[in-house]
Amino acid sequence: MIAQTPATSIDPAIAPTKPIDYPDSDGQPMADNTKQFQWIQTIQSNLAALFAQDPQVFVAGDLLWYPVEGSNTIRQAPDVMVAFGAPKGDRGSYMQWREANIAPQVVFEILSPGNRVGEMLKKQMFYHRYGVEEYYIYDPDRNQLEVLIRNAEGDLIPVDDPRDWVSPRLGIRFQWDDETLTLLRPDGQPFSTLLEERERADQERERADQAQERAEQERERAEQERERAEQERERADQLAARLRELGLDP
Repeated sequence: MIAQTPATSIDPAIAPTKPIDYPDSDGQPMADNTKQFQWIQTIQSNLAALFAQDPQVFVAGDLLWYPVEGSNTIRQAPDVMVAFGAPKGDRGSYMQWREANIAPQVVFEILSPGNRVGEMLKKQMFYHRYGVEEYYIYDPDRNQLEVLIRNAEGDLIPVDDPRDWVSPRLGIRFQWDDETLTLLRPDGQPFSTLLEERERADQERERADQAQERAEQERERAEQERERAEQERERADQLAARLRELGLDP
């Protein structure tokens, strides 16, 4: 009879664990309609331009934020988020433990008709729990603005009257009235749309092209003047030589 070797069991403590996948997409669209999409793009692009010279301010739109290492179900994708202290750069998602555990301090949500109350309450609880300092909710269809700020006790509480509100972190002004919401940069200039930014960039390029063309024309004129001066010197030299041949002192 052949003795059988007893089966060995693997200690769970040393068993290899399968790496956790943190998807870069939640399968949801960035926006439900063109109005919401334009607001998201306008806020993200203007904030990115505002902090373009600061390498330690990260601005993103519709990026999944994972606050807890080891869990890929605890996540949100703010329409726009700003993280002070996180370096600029491309990311598939914002894994907080890889960002010196810095939570985005400012988030924006732009509402659409598809947003449900329960969904928004869930987002508010998430942002409250995981460290957001300023939470801005705007409904462009109803022109309703809500601002929540983290107080000294650590709670996200709504601002009583957000009209003419200035963000403590961003320095931008929310000029909100009965007609619409206007966002102003710290220098008082209103946020511009991507179309306006492109038009301004086109105008700047056109001005640069015109300046380059003028400079080229000035160089051509200077070259022509130099050539004329050279021709005048040659004629003067020829005349002087001729006079000397005739025995005259030029």
